[in-house]
Order: sequence, then structure tokens, then C-alpha cells
Amino acid sequence: MDRTQISKTITTSEEGMSKEFKELVLSLPCAKFWNGVLHKYEGHWIPSMSLKGMISFRKHFKVHDSDIILSTFPKSGTTWLKALIFTILNRSHYASNSATHPLLTCNPHHLVPFLELKIYDENENPNLENLPNPRVFATHLPFSLLPRCILDSNCRIVYICRNPMDQLISRWFFATNIRPEYKETSSIHELVEMFQEGICPYGPFWDHVLEYWNKSLEKKDRILFLKYEDLKEDIISQTIKLADFLGLPFSEEEKKRGEIEEISRLCSIENLKKLEVNMSGEYKPGVQNKAFFRKGEVGDWANYLSSAMAEKMKKVVEEKLQGSGITFKMTSQVKGDCQD
Repeated sequence: MDRTQISKTITTSEEGMSKEFKELVLSLPCAKFWNGVLHKYEGHWIPSMSLKGMISFRKHFKVHDSDIILSTFPKSGTTWLKALIFTILNRSHYASNSATHPLLTCNPHHLVPFLELKIYDENENPNLENLPNPRVFATHLPFSLLPRCILDSNCRIVYICRNPMDQLISRWFFATNIRPEYKETSSIHELVEMFQEGICPYGPFWDHVLEYWNKSLEKKDRILFLKYEDLKEDIISQTIKLADFLGLPFSEEEKKRGEIEEISRLCSIENLKKLEVNMSGEYKPGVQNKAFFRKGEVGDWANYLSSAMAEKMKKVVEEKLQGSGITFKMTSQVKGDCQD
């Protein structure tokens, strides 16, 4: 079955579309994903809900050299990294152990907003000039789809990626948490097949990763490339690396008094998911804050992917990343591997 051959009427049902935008949507190849649609824009599969905001972001955004852009492939540690970046940058204003720290009352996605999914989705041309520097934003867009002004600027970009098998399982649980009916209309097996074809939000996965990886090798002072698994393995050294890159290194005094450990504790998945704001609040209508927090374990995919599905994903990722110098730990130490 050709997954890209679906009715174009699905993609043009949104009210309030301009004629120009509607014509653009109709001109793009599209594919069904979950109960929504992906549009192939300049080689990448962009979710229908992101397309309008992406176009506005690319057209109207004006970068500051002091800006910090957090870029991620979805479900790769975005929430965790938003919390870490916000806390590192604002530690002179909010002590990590303070009873008034913003993370205690705000979800990380409200503190570091998405550009195409939030800011430019709600307002085609918002005024962002009055925000205090450094401004911190997030995006899921591939490097090649970022606005030209960002590519030509001296702003810093922090990128994080994750073992694609754990990422896929995290996506599955996130989607079915928000829309339980997806369990009836889609399956993990189907997601694996689409992943192999490169069809997934903001994918292909390997293109997304390689674009940032290659650029990080060219511009080490501007792009920091992180892996979720490295954060899990050694959060202290990774937090130090992150602070150094952001231009706010930890002082010896901060290190002595345990500031890095306290930031790591505050921003941990285990701590964030038990906070009242993340147990009962909403990110937006229909999406509860608690949906962003699950296990966060490395290798959890083994409990949900059969050995055959895992081998398919391993093979295609190794082929696509061959020779790049980037690798993922594709083995699991989690007990109870799923069987065929």
C-alpha cells in the first residue's frame, strides 16, 4: 500500500486558511499518520498541525545573536532539556531549592515555548522584541527548515536525539494517552513499518539527526549535539557541558555547594512528574501536563517491540547513519523482552 496516496480533502478542512496557504497544502505530498496527516515539505514530513506555524515562523522570525534554540526530534527528551536549560539560565534569579521556583508552578513547555507549535501557530507575526535576553525557544524542525536568519546568525542551538526505538515507544504512549482511540486505529507494528519508509513527524529520523550532527561538527561553538542516553548515564557532566555551551559555566563555589546536583534533582523526570502542576494541569485543551512524563528509561523499547521489529529498525538506522560517525546504543538491558 502506498501510504502517501490519501485524499487531499483531509488536508484542507481547517477553517481560516488563506487561499495561498490552502494552495500550498494541496501541492504537497501527504501521508496518513495516526488520525492526522503529514505533509512532505522540502523532503521532510511535517504534521498538519505544525505546517501553518512553520510557514509563519520561517517568514517572520527575527533572530537575536543571544537567542538560544532548543531543537529536538519529538519524544527525545524535549521536556527534560527545557527544564534543564531554563534552570541553568535562571539560577541567579531562582535558587534550585527555592519554594518559588517557576518549575514548581509551570510546565517546562510553558517556560520554553515552541516556535512553530505555539508562538507562530497562535499569531502569524508576534512581537517578540520585548522578551528579555537571552530569549529561549524550542522547535522540532530539521536544521534545513530553520529560518535563514537563524542559519546565518551567531545564536546557539542545542540539539538532543534519542535511540529511535525508545523514541518510537515514547511517541506511541504519548499519543495513546492523549487519544486512547489510537490504540484501535494504529499499532506499534505499523509505526515501525512507516519509520522504515522514513514517514514520521519531522522525519525521516536519520535526516533530522544527520543534519544537526553534521552542522555541529562544522560549528561546534554554535551547535551542541546531545544524546538522551548520555544525559541518563552521567547527568552531572552533561549539565556542566550544557552550562559551558550556554555561556554560563558553573563556578567552583557552585560546584562545591552541590548546585549541579540540585539542578539535576529538580529537573529529573522523577521529580517533575510528581509535582502538582504536572499531575493535574493542562498544557493546552485536551493535552494534560502528565502526558509528557512516563518512564524515561533507556532500553524500555524491549518491553514493546518484538525482536523482528527491533531488527528492522536497527538495520535501517545503521544503514542510513553509516559513515557519519554517529551511533546509538541499540541493545537493551531491560528484562522481559517482547517476543514475536
